[in-house]
Amino acid sequence: MVKDKITGRLIAAARVLAGVPQGDFAAAAGLPLTKLQQLEAGGSALVPPGKEFTGIKAALDYFGVVVLDEADGMGAGVRLKFTRRDVRQLTRLESEGGPVGADDAP
Repeated sequence: MVKDKITGRLIAAARVLAGVPQGDFAAAAGLPLTKLQQLEAGGSALVPPGKEFTGIKAALDYFGVVVLDEADGMGAGVRLKFTRRDVRQLTRLESEGGPVGADDAP
């Protein structure tokens, strides 16, 4: 679940946590690479609602990253939807043959 406040800093953290290059993330978000670089360079500036925000939300979801709101005196952050063990298990199951279904594993 992606929250309504996403900053360039959170995008960069999410991308690095998921191990996704800028070009791949930009493509998944439907953004030009230069726009993603501008957003990430913007640091704590919020991404305004609109097409870019929607694309970023979709890319975060696609790569299995969740944005966490500020809470309990802690700042906003990111985490993975799945543990590494879950991803290994999904990969193993999908490589056993048969039709592959859609899932949220990056």
